[in-house]
Amino acid sequence: MGVLHEDLVLISQAEKPGDPTVITVNCPDKTGLGCDLCRIILRFGLSICRADFSTDGKWCYVVFGVVGKPNTRWSLLKNRLLEVCPSYFSTSGISYYRLENQQPKPSDVFLLKFWCSNDREGLLHDVTEVLCELELTIKRVKISTAPDGRVMDLFFVTDTRELLHTKARKDETIHCLKAVLGDVMISCEIDIAGPEVTTCSQGSPYLPSAISEEMFSLELSNRHLSGFTSNPISVAVDNTFSPSHTLVKMQCQDHKGLIYDIMRTLKDYNIQISYGRFFANTKRNCEMDLFIMQSDSKKIVDPNKQDALCSRLRMELLRPLRVAVVSRGPDTELLVANPVELSGRGRPLVFYDITLALKVLDTRIFSVEIARHMIQDREWEVYRILLDEGVGFSVPRNKIEEYVRNTLMGWDSK
Repeated sequence: MGVLHEDLVLISQAEKPGDPTVITVNCPDKTGLGCDLCRIILRFGLSICRADFSTDGKWCYVVFGVVGKPNTRWSLLKNRLLEVCPSYFSTSGISYYRLENQQPKPSDVFLLKFWCSNDREGLLHDVTEVLCELELTIKRVKISTAPDGRVMDLFFVTDTRELLHTKARKDETIHCLKAVLGDVMISCEIDIAGPEVTTCSQGSPYLPSAISEEMFSLELSNRHLSGFTSNPISVAVDNTFSPSHTLVKMQCQDHKGLIYDIMRTLKDYNIQISYGRFFANTKRNCEMDLFIMQSDSKKIVDPNKQDALCSRLRMELLRPLRVAVVSRGPDTELLVANPVELSGRGRPLVFYDITLALKVLDTRIFSVEIARHMIQDREWEVYRILLDEGVGFSVPRNKIEEYVRNTLMGWDSK
């Protein structure tokens, strides 16, 4: 008879305040499924406090314990999780060990253009929050200020629901923006963006070499180590526990999207997880054990491959995102680099967290450029944000860098 489609994902909400909600996924397996599930959970603003994974190569069973927003739309989350679960009927011919990465169908890009009578602290974050709630993914942002103080914002977005071409979806988006912006919003238009428009909207593909060397260095310098975490980070492999699997043991401090960063790394390396467990305690210390195989169903026995994997995982545990505040001529520029999966997807809610941090710091944004760059054989989504250092601007650069990084990592700023 099989499994009913709606039973592939079950969500048991917490009975007591503070207890985790349990998400169970029981479905056919595929390469990178854990990464896809963790990305969706992260997109809904939830943190994973424990997880268990098991698979026989064709069918998987995953249990997540999640905590986070009290107003989470659980039914929508379930639908989004179901969308990445392979169909039950694919089990007869499922290709588990697959060398190629699944390339998602490119979504239509829409131009959201609106005028505001003036710029105010937090305006860009308020707009970003509305778009995230509507499941609109921001691809690019361009801000222009007219001599009379009016502000034109251009957002290039894609729609998770694939409905932005309809009048109803456009009206819903404009209504939600009007509700949060009020009389500040003068006008708003939504149209599909042609190739000539998206080309003109792209920021500079050039990154100064000094920035590239500093932000994307693979070496963990004392400067990097001192500013991130006091908790020890440990990544080790062991081939003695299992005759068929390599055991990877990790210990680290928890951060937002931690399991996603690990799963993304293993997906990019085309490594399969047969069994795993993750636990984070109340002090945010984490432990993870993963029994893994290469795509040829063999252990990782080559010392060079072991060292490369451990080094990459160690970097993802410590610096999954890169943040720097630099000088751009006489101005101050905030740069944030977000790694892109080989499938072409980037980490969700990065721009949301950046604008939230700047809103808390009462720091206005003058302009934003978002572009993708190939750096050291990896693709990165780089946010270049020129800060408005007008009258009254007094936030030190190191404070901006620290606060933005802590917000992205889900750490309390000191």
